[in-house]
Amino acid sequence: MDVLTLEHVSHRFGSVQALDDLSLGVGAGELVCLLGPSGCGKTTALRIAAGLERLQSGRVLLDGKPVADSQIDTPPEQRSVGLVFQDYALFPHLKVMENVTFGLRHLSGEKRRERAMKVLRQVGMLKFAEAYPHTLSGGQQQRVAVARALAPEPRVMLLDEPFSGLDSALRNEIRDETLHVLKKNGAATLMVTHDPEEAMFMADRVALMRDGKLIQLGPPGELYSAPADKFVAGFFGDINRLNGVVHDGRVATPFGDVPAEGLAEGTNVEVLIRPEAIKLQAIGSDCMPGQQPARVMASRLLGRTSMVHLSLDGWGAQDDRGRAGDVHLHVRTPGRFLPPENEMLQIHLDQSQTFVFPAEQVR
Repeated sequence: MDVLTLEHVSHRFGSVQALDDLSLGVGAGELVCLLGPSGCGKTTALRIAAGLERLQSGRVLLDGKPVADSQIDTPPEQRSVGLVFQDYALFPHLKVMENVTFGLRHLSGEKRRERAMKVLRQVGMLKFAEAYPHTLSGGQQQRVAVARALAPEPRVMLLDEPFSGLDSALRNEIRDETLHVLKKNGAATLMVTHDPEEAMFMADRVALMRDGKLIQLGPPGELYSAPADKFVAGFFGDINRLNGVVHDGRVATPFGDVPAEGLAEGTNVEVLIRPEAIKLQAIGSDCMPGQQPARVMASRLLGRTSMVHLSLDGWGAQDDRGRAGDVHLHVRTPGRFLPPENEMLQIHLDQSQTFVFPAEQVR
């Protein structure tokens, strides 16, 4: 049984439909990321789960028992939830130890301190117990915020963009530490983020939202490798797009035909290709029928990977004189690979990272 459950939750702000029949569950020890663009409803869902936003329609359950429905509205402090906000929300006039013990008033003074020391040790902040928040770095404040949320041993942890205020290097370090601490404590965790890479790093399951609706829910690898539609496929980073038409269950591309399973003959489609799905090599005798060489426009080293910009002549949209334009593609390869400008290269396509959807679908 899920620890936290949202059942058919809908919510409006005036004329704006913030959530539209959202159903979602989070199990013990599981971390689920609510992912999506700004304004898609993910923070509203988190606030409703926490009890910070009054439920309008649907139900919120904790361990199978309603904490919010048409008749019940359990206040946040009675829901056994720990909250970590984007700005950490530490009390500036209280020391770190006092911040962490703030929610432990049901315990004796000695037990409050023991519990606070335990969680501060888990997040590596015990030696700062007597410091004030303004003397700490952003990463240290984030650790304290996690410790404060964990101190009451909540059944559910709710995190709202907890790493967005950190620089990239520190963000990677802190989210790795936070993931380990959350897993060790075993709470059901629901986290909001707009960063696809962060969701894939943190989550056991990702709930991708758009316009208040849940578009696809599953393990990160499933959303990346088996997207439900073009929006899902394109949300996880740069993607190459080609237009085509289905003939005999296949679509012609510059790399040869690709399958178009389940699509009717003559359907106009978009072929979506991830940059890492394209493999490049010198032109040789193993070029397959229907393949076309590509011309290098530019190549750039991006650290751990290289990005090669390619042009395919004659595969673009036609102009007003009926002449086909060029198609520009991005190819991402591991390590250093910087072919010179105007070199012609042979392309091989990994069809497991190539997706075909009807052209009329919304991106």
